[in-house]
Amino acid sequence: MSDRNKDPSGADKCNETPDIGFSMAPDGSDSAAQPGAEGDGGADDSRDGASARQIADALGEAGPSWWRQLDAVFVLTTATGLAEVVYTDGERSMRAKPPALVLEKVREQRALVAELVSEPWWRMLVRLSAEGEFEVDYDFGKEPFPDGQLLEPEAYLADLEEYPRETLPVWLAAHIKHGDRQRRTPQEAARDARAARAAKVWPVLVENEFPDFPQMWARWACIAAASAAARSDHGPWVLPSVGLFEASSRNGSTLCVLPGDRAVLSGGVWESPNLVATYNDGAEMPKFYAGAPDWVSDSVLNPRAATGLMSFVYWWEGGRWYRGESPSVQQCATALPGVWTANTVVGIVAGLAARPPSAEQCAAAAALVSAAEVGVITRETVVNLFGDDGFDVDGAMYQLTLAGVVASLPQQMHEAEAVFRVRSYIEGRGLDTTGYPLDQLVAERFSCGWMVYVPVPRGEIAIGRAIFYIADDGVLEHSSSSIAPTTFVESFERRFQGRHGAWV
Repeated sequence: MSDRNKDPSGADKCNETPDIGFSMAPDGSDSAAQPGAEGDGGADDSRDGASARQIADALGEAGPSWWRQLDAVFVLTTATGLAEVVYTDGERSMRAKPPALVLEKVREQRALVAELVSEPWWRMLVRLSAEGEFEVDYDFGKEPFPDGQLLEPEAYLADLEEYPRETLPVWLAAHIKHGDRQRRTPQEAARDARAARAAKVWPVLVENEFPDFPQMWARWACIAAASAAARSDHGPWVLPSVGLFEASSRNGSTLCVLPGDRAVLSGGVWESPNLVATYNDGAEMPKFYAGAPDWVSDSVLNPRAATGLMSFVYWWEGGRWYRGESPSVQQCATALPGVWTANTVVGIVAGLAARPPSAEQCAAAAALVSAAEVGVITRETVVNLFGDDGFDVDGAMYQLTLAGVVASLPQQMHEAEAVFRVRSYIEGRGLDTTGYPLDQLVAERFSCGWMVYVPVPRGEIAIGRAIFYIADDGVLEHSSSSIAPTTFVESFERRFQGRHGAWV
């Protein structure tokens, strides 16, 4: 099937690899808010710095005699807060709670900063060395706070009553105000779907914007496999029935596969205009699920729905993409890997194999993508692109296998394994083996498996003697000599082909 949509990134050539925004999964770090780093604001007055230095000196006096550096973090609102200081000397460290007098000075310092810049910080980070080197940074919430340093919504609401702000960072506004409005339990989904049908609310057809789901899934798998082969710490990744992607820009998405040729694509764009309008301008939350079927519910939605930061939901049904009040592809493209066209994927995959890729590598990448889209990738397909050395071909194959785009033809079963499996079957079923000594089982190979039986002793004739047929995929069928082996094998091969497609 040809690509009907265009790549929003504009990159469509093998040697013009687009920036796909790969990033490690968030680890809670916040480099912009660390002492000595360029934070998101500060008070332009020496008084706040002098006050912070007094706090640092007081922490130093309260510390152990051996410390060479202290790092303190204060998380504060008018209602509550938390604080911790870590003392180190290069070999040992000690965590402690700051003294009550220091905490009182911190509250005074926060009020001073609010006076100077019209709003107080939410986190203050202080660093002091034994030699007197001092650094302070004020965090006004431009980036999400690290794990364990986010207070309950009520604490920030109380703070905003005393220190109103014109706008809030969307992530923090969502934390305070989302009210589970993006959640959709199965019960709610069923109720809403019935109500939508009764009210004749239909979903919006998304035409010529996304690739068809089968192509999107195969391309997602190809990029995931190439990332695994290159031993990248980034993504996207494939899990059973789920594709995951997190970009360095904090945008991200999930693609969930459901039975019956159905899928759900959802995620969030950082600082999405519809979320800004909802949380800062008082607009209504978009009706993401308008006209959505009842199987679009929490379990198949991106985790951002639980925190109010999901900005789009699309679903695949009946061979088409649909949406409720989600934005167009241009507004969510940065939250998806580069799956837009086959050429885009070829460029990404080839770029992970070499920079710049050769013509041969581009051709091999194109072969990989084409094979994935029809589900016939083999190990040779991957090795042709990445080679046998230096790349994790096994990891790549695992991603492709999870995605279900690997040729399903199994490896040929070993003769000894075939005999072992048949013997285990006979013993496990407690079949009568009188005159049928299992230590005399033999196996004869045919096109897709083995015929296993105990030969009739020389000079004897046996009618209805047990014969077992086991395919390379492990399927075992019990027959007898009453049915001619050639006849049985012919039908056995047809059943095998039905499970795996063309195999000759």
